[in-house]
Amino acid sequence: MAVATPPQQRSSIPFYRDTRIIAIILQVVFTLVVVVGIWFLYTNMIEGLRKANLLPSLSFLSQPTGFAISESVIPYSTESSYGQAFLVGIINTLRIAITGVILATLLGTVVGIFRMSSNWLLRNLATTYVEIVRNIPLLLQLIFWFLLTKEFPRVQDSINLGGLLYLHNRGVTMAWPREGDDFGAWVPWLWVGLAAGIIFYIVRRVQFARRDRPGVAMPQAFLIAGGVVLLGMMIVRLTGGQWPLFLEIPQLNRFNFVGGSTITPSFAALLIGLVVYTATYISEIVRSGIQAVSKGQREAARALGLTNGQALRLVIFPQALRIMIPPLTSQYLNLTKNSSLAVVIAYPDLFYVGNTINNQTGQAVPVILMLMLSYLSLSLITSLMMNWYNKKIQLVER
Repeated sequence: MAVATPPQQRSSIPFYRDTRIIAIILQVVFTLVVVVGIWFLYTNMIEGLRKANLLPSLSFLSQPTGFAISESVIPYSTESSYGQAFLVGIINTLRIAITGVILATLLGTVVGIFRMSSNWLLRNLATTYVEIVRNIPLLLQLIFWFLLTKEFPRVQDSINLGGLLYLHNRGVTMAWPREGDDFGAWVPWLWVGLAAGIIFYIVRRVQFARRDRPGVAMPQAFLIAGGVVLLGMMIVRLTGGQWPLFLEIPQLNRFNFVGGSTITPSFAALLIGLVVYTATYISEIVRSGIQAVSKGQREAARALGLTNGQALRLVIFPQALRIMIPPLTSQYLNLTKNSSLAVVIAYPDLFYVGNTINNQTGQAVPVILMLMLSYLSLSLITSLMMNWYNKKIQLVER
């Protein structure tokens, strides 16, 4: 009869030879080294600032600035606080970023489509534009556009473009919509149009979900909202005798323009430079996204009898958009951060105003931290919005 042998007991591994424990110890040591290093740098910085009597503080935000800002959407004067000036810088950066993103997307999309055109002239013009502009540093382009705007004639000899746009050495003056006396009577129609568009969009999306088929509801929702708003404008015009919103045409008097809206040479140069430069990269994203769509999709569109324009708009571009969104996000972030180059052409953006505050108060650390947090917040918000849209348009596999 065989005798069962007892199972052998595995000898335990010493902790100094256990790879799991060693990995944990190394991570703890690395974390301690980083914390000690940061603490050492922080204490040395505080000691140096204490000796220079420049300890970090945010109390300066409530003090009057004493300097003027050439462009401001919100009320601002030399008696305003540094906090108000910093807010002006943030709003000016948002103005240039939002406007630039919209215009660069439109221009880049058109150029990207032109680069694939069968028309020899359009294709080569678009290629030449992309290859030249994207290989010249943005800083040089901003200086070029700024000097070009300064070469415009004086106000009295402005370049007239159809009576709606005037170019002169003080900037660009254009016709601008203004509120009429009956604008208040038109506001309820704006809310009704917005509500009608939202309700239509929700109802259509629910219908598409129930029928288990794709569909686009946003364009129709915009059309319904716009129709209600225009109907309200006509009713207010017929009942009140005046338009609630009218286009104010600039008129030239002896020394300057009256009416309309004027943007400074700095804003115009920065906007043109950012749009022209960023659009080259967006055009390449659009072109590569369209070319990434399989050839079978184009053949299927032709088999259905769609024209080239219909195939691009209804079949090719919606599929290419799923490929284009991630790199487009990077370009939008780059445009926002590149707006800090406005300091070289004296446009009062966030960085320009922050640098002025730093020079006057000497509070370098708080001001730099505020600038970093502001740009970080703008970038994170842009990324969140683009990631949300990217997730929304992605195909859901069953």
